Amino acid sequence: MSTTQSERLRELLEPLVNSQGLDLEEIEVDSVGRKRVLRVVVDSDTGADLDRIADVSRELSARLDETDAMGQGEYTLEVGTPGAERPLTEHRHYVRAVDRLVKFQLAEGGELVARILDVDDEGLDLEVPGVKGRKATSRRLGFPEIEKARVQVEFNRKDKKEEEA
Repeated sequence: MSTTQSERLRELLEPLVNSQGLDLEEIEVDSVGRKRVLRVVVDSDTGADLDRIADVSRELSARLDETDAMGQGEYTLEVGTPGAERPLTEHRHYVRAVDRLVKFQLAEGGELVARILDVDDEGLDLEVPGVKGRKATSRRLGFPEIEKARVQVEFNRKDKKEEEA
């Protein structure tokens, strides 16, 4: 039974990431010229600040130095978070995106842009923004109806505290 380098790295690094209260979202090994780059993406329900990223980066670096998981050649370790326009692929991603605007590609075809209001095991409760002065509408979307989903960046949105004031 052969496993890929990414799978072996995940088995090695995921317990360390989890011990820091974070989720290991992605591992990617790229070649850049003669060097290799190991990119590790971490996140949590409360986000990951720079101190937590630095702590987990030191832990991962030490573990990688103890093993031959990256082989003998040089490599650079980059640890970061998913970014603002992250794709939503796991149930926990949808939970973390509550109150965020998301662009959905639907399994039946077409797209939908809506705000996630609530998440349960079967799907999402959404608020679809109104068009041309119309009021927003509610919609239920089951997970099987979603082909892809990606958080959208909002520059002009007021947060709830500003709206209530």
